[in-house]
Amino acid sequence: MHRKTLLLGTALCALAAQAQAQDEMACKGEVPTLNVIGQGMPAVTALDDKLSEFNEKWDTEVRITMLGENERRAKARLDASTGAGAYQVLYIDEANLAEYVSAGWVYPLGEVVPESYDIGDFRTDLSNVATVDGVQYFAPFVGGGDVMMYRTDLLEEAGIEPPATLDEMVAAIKTLDEADNGAHGWSARGQRGSGMNVWRWTPFFRAMGGEWLDDGGMPAFNGEAGVEATELYTELMDYAPPGIATFNWSDSVEAFRGGQVAILIESDVFGPWMEDPEKSSIVGKVGYAPPPDPLPSAGWAHGWAVSKVGASDDCTKTVAGDFVGWATSKEMEQRRLEAGIASDVGRTSTLQSDAFKELVPQDYIDALLETGPKTDLLIMTSPVWPEIGDTLGLTLEEIFSGTRDDVQAALDEAAFFAEDSLMRLK
Repeated sequence: MHRKTLLLGTALCALAAQAQAQDEMACKGEVPTLNVIGQGMPAVTALDDKLSEFNEKWDTEVRITMLGENERRAKARLDASTGAGAYQVLYIDEANLAEYVSAGWVYPLGEVVPESYDIGDFRTDLSNVATVDGVQYFAPFVGGGDVMMYRTDLLEEAGIEPPATLDEMVAAIKTLDEADNGAHGWSARGQRGSGMNVWRWTPFFRAMGGEWLDDGGMPAFNGEAGVEATELYTELMDYAPPGIATFNWSDSVEAFRGGQVAILIESDVFGPWMEDPEKSSIVGKVGYAPPPDPLPSAGWAHGWAVSKVGASDDCTKTVAGDFVGWATSKEMEQRRLEAGIASDVGRTSTLQSDAFKELVPQDYIDALLETGPKTDLLIMTSPVWPEIGDTLGLTLEEIFSGTRDDVQAALDEAAFFAEDSLMRLK
């Protein structure tokens, strides 16, 4: 009797799953266009020659609007906040997640992505960043922490060991910049923005003991730690390529893999970019290590979420959820590895695959593992963080470019605007 009950239960489950699949496919042809906001990460651009598969499945046309980092943040926020709903799938990151969730602009991931795509396989560090109050809201296809990348040949030539402390790194940057090696000592992001200069400045701020808020919940980044971090960051710009005051992440990465820079701390996702023989001039000359102490590692993640505003009806919600699952699936990551793309890895199964290990150096994998314990979400977790971060970013760019020279006064002004933003939450 027990066996018959078990078989009956299995059959009923199978029938239920089949009925659900048939019900979902009833939406085929009901969503003529699926509009998606994207950014030029390999996980996004690699979809170009695969979209026909998804389009055929649902009899739809996926249109991905490619935007720069600051532009896509502004576009997604405007589309959701005004109720326009022109986009059904939004490109989300850790900087704006709290705002989107508190405003009710996105669905919980488990509510829209089919179980067959195995949400539990996403890397834990990325899923944590994509989660608010225990609920995951976006499917991460890229993210991680920081690594220090350095030119092994230039350090060896100068007789310098890979720096393990911040003081050692500063000394190495100055020495390497003064050496006759054709490279600047350092590079980083200078361009304004919560995800630009603020993102790279924040580890310095936190390393100096900085906290975003005081005990009363008011801004504290204009304290001693903020001033000290800003002064050091500005000083290091003397040892960087011209124009660094407005560099974005792409400018810094390209300067490094173009052979113009000796030491760079950037998101670990860019490590494999240095090993691309078609685009990097320094293949085989790069070492990888965790950020030198006491610098922490800035945890981050980018991915896709389904918009409650743009996907308000059942069929649009179904097709949009399936797109998110399909585009970030295990299969899609394996296809990228087969194409030689190892930079965007969102799944645990991909990290553990032989295909991934064949594409990156062992010391890069070692650096990822060592950086893990130092990785955390370093930015302020608040719905108003984007406006606070962007205002701070403008202030920092003005300091870096020499437009303002009183660091304390500039940070005080940014803190004043941040206090106004925080007061609106009360």
